[in-house]
Amino acid sequence: MTRAELCARLRTAGIEEAEEEAKRLFCHFSGMSRAAALAEPGADCSAPALLSALARREAREPLAYILGEAWFYDERYRVSPACLIPRPETELLVEHAIATLARGGCFADLCTGSGCIAISTLCHRPDATADGYELSSAALALARENARENGVSDRLCLHEADLLRCDRLARRYDMILSNPPYVTEEEWQAVAPELHHEPLCAFLGGEDGLVFYRRFIGVFAPFLKEGGQFVFEIGWRQGKALRLLAAEHGFDCVIERDLSGLDRVAILTRRH
Repeated sequence: MTRAELCARLRTAGIEEAEEEAKRLFCHFSGMSRAAALAEPGADCSAPALLSALARREAREPLAYILGEAWFYDERYRVSPACLIPRPETELLVEHAIATLARGGCFADLCTGSGCIAISTLCHRPDATADGYELSSAALALARENARENGVSDRLCLHEADLLRCDRLARRYDMILSNPPYVTEEEWQAVAPELHHEPLCAFLGGEDGLVFYRRFIGVFAPFLKEGGQFVFEIGWRQGKALRLLAAEHGFDCVIERDLSGLDRVAILTRRH
């Protein structure tokens, strides 16, 4: 099968980035580099694994799960249906942490999943240490593997924890970061087919999408050091709600937007 044939099949299946995904599938299963594949547009690959992968993608299984990997920030992550696939908008949390975390600082990553937030931050802040908290043991296994492959295992301690039930963290932090479940029940009815292959518990944040924010701010604020911050990824319609929630608990809240101009990150700092 050629890249052009792959691309045509993917377009028919309704894949928006059909050309790019055809390149990735073809190179992954043919063993050709992107440069070699581009130099030979008529190259053919008849590997059964490619045909199987194509069928999975036509069924709208996410490409990252088919390839078993995803890139986030500057790092490569192993992924599986046990964890949420890292997304570009979440990189805003990493950028903030890298730029503002105190020298020699320690931070927590709540709902760590694949570990991408904590690991990419640690990769670019070799002076920092972190704790990651996650309910799923399968996701934690992936996070441990990703920490090891990206060379930060010695600075990341992972904890299996139900964050909606526990009331303690391992220590006090300069920063607590999280991309928690924040999709509302109404929003879930209209999501893309690919999202139904990802763990449902990583998306749903209760009827209004705010369950985890209420819990984290209300319970874990004592685990922030003086001057520490909560840094949350939020849904594009949740900025106002986060400001109100922050004010209720004595925090100032700054909302930052993503590259699409949508509210995406809430930065909470305790008022003096």
